Amino acid sequence: MSSSTLSHSAAAVPLSKRLAIAIGASLLGLSLVYFAGFSHIEAVHNAAHDTRHSSAFPCH
Repeated sequence: MSSSTLSHSAAAVPLSKRLAIAIGASLLGLSLVYFAGFSHIEAVHNAAHDTRHSSAFPCH
């Protein structure tokens, strides 16, 4: 695919739809971070523990 085809495809999607997708993706991402960061389920906490500490995300 050429770069002109890629930019043309992105321009074909209306701004309102791109904005809705971006907001939806942001809400999904924030929900996952919130769930992993503040979950009291031990398996979830242990699975994400090292990642949270390495990115300075509070978990205790």
